[in-house]
Amino acid sequence: MNNNNNKVIQVEGLTKMFGDFTAVNAITFEVDKGEIFGFLGANGAGKTTAMKMLIGISNPTSGKANVAGFDVFTHAEDIKKNIGYMSQKFALYDDLTVKENITFFGGIYGLSKQRIKEKSDALIKELGLQNVANKLVGALPLGWKQKLSFSVSLIHDPKIVFLDEPTGGVDPITRRQFWELIYKAANQGTTVFVTTHYMDEAEY
Repeated sequence: MNNNNNKVIQVEGLTKMFGDFTAVNAITFEVDKGEIFGFLGANGAGKTTAMKMLIGISNPTSGKANVAGFDVFTHAEDIKKNIGYMSQKFALYDDLTVKENITFFGGIYGLSKQRIKEKSDALIKELGLQNVANKLVGALPLGWKQKLSFSVSLIHDPKIVFLDEPTGGVDPITRRQFWELIYKAANQGTTVFVTTHYMDEAEY
């Protein structure tokens, strides 16, 4: 596998087996820095399994993969420090407020109190959540939750953000707004890897 600084994800023959079942079969692709990469497939096609290998939380059976300059087999922890991740299931805490969630995850990513405050103020303004900043996240509509979750995954300015079916269950207008956030992140230099089973969404 060639070491190309413009390629932030390099995958060659990556395979995941569960016993005799092949969940991911020898996939090969590359992703450029700042690219929005759509990983399209039907439900059950192995998209989430492939993503879990790339973010360092599932060991591949065979093949090669390099993410953010690190080998998935030997430097999984380094990968985790350099990426953001938004899972299919809403990952923020329903029993914390919007501000408390941002503060909590900023702390997990090692940001200073001052940086967390700056990021919190900016995110709340950008998402138009000023009137609900002190409300419990569990009371927010799904679309707002998803946009907040995406923004929190970017709070530490990762090189790459991985989004697993991020717009599932939201209405078309909210989906369009979500993709505007994705494009903004990409324009600021973040590589976006997004799984989807929506053909029209993959064409964005």
